[in-house]
Amino acid sequence: MRTMVGTQGLRFFVFTLIASLVLVPATASADSAARKVGRGLANLGLGVLAIPGEMVKETQENGPARGLTLGFAMGIGMMVVRELLGVYEVLTCPFEVPEGFEPIIDPEFPWDYFAGL
Repeated sequence: MRTMVGTQGLRFFVFTLIASLVLVPATASADSAARKVGRGLANLGLGVLAIPGEMVKETQENGPARGLTLGFAMGIGMMVVRELLGVYEVLTCPFEVPEGFEPIIDPEFPWDYFAGL
């Protein structure tokens, strides 16, 4: 049986996922408030992708031993960064900070870790 908190959490996650996919413009060069809020929602809802993303990145750069250990630790740290950055970008989406609505971290979206695979 689901609790009220669990149901609300699931609804928030589904809403965040759908909103991030709908609000992110299709063109990569269009930095705007809509893209910034979409990036923020994506980081809020899918920040957990930083864990396997950092593991893949570290494995490609330094081998599987470091990828599975150091990459995992770095992924946990980046997950926290992405979640907090998501809050920041959603709250500041109407303001052009940084200039030109440029992304603050690289990769811009959590799923971009896997773009080259």
